Amino acid sequence: MVTMQQRIEALRTEKGLSRPALAAALGLPKGSVDKFETGRQTPTKEQQEKMASFFAVSLFYLRGESNDRTKMEHWADMDPEDFVDTPIAPAAPRRAAPKPQTAAEPAGGNSMFDTFLHSKSFQEMIRATLLDVLRSPEGQRILSDALRGTPRK
Repeated sequence: MVTMQQRIEALRTEKGLSRPALAAALGLPKGSVDKFETGRQTPTKEQQEKMASFFAVSLFYLRGESNDRTKMEHWADMDPEDFVDTPIAPAAPRRAAPKPQTAAEPAGGNSMFDTFLHSKSFQEMIRATLLDVLRSPEGQRILSDALRGTPRK
């Protein structure tokens, strides 16, 4: 897949802007775009959002996570076509997710399991697993059938 550095450079050149001109247009320090494109610095979430808005693309497109330029609110809104015919990299062995401990709900009303479900690391693990499954041959068949409206047996 395309990296965020490559995507920023491609979008900038598409607009015919120099690195300092893009930095000025975004209200960023002069050398920041140079650092983003060479990988010496990763843009903050706010900077990524500014760039995505400036180029009128989704954050997922800017980050190289999707080939769909349209705006999306959540990664689950991605078009299944983004996963079809995507080269499959061998999956690294994964450690099993720790089993959540069952505990009584604390006074605040959130259980430990709720906290676990809302943690960024858990959501990233679920996202990676879902993408791995969708990129597998079986996942490709499921997506293909779903796009054609063929019922699963």
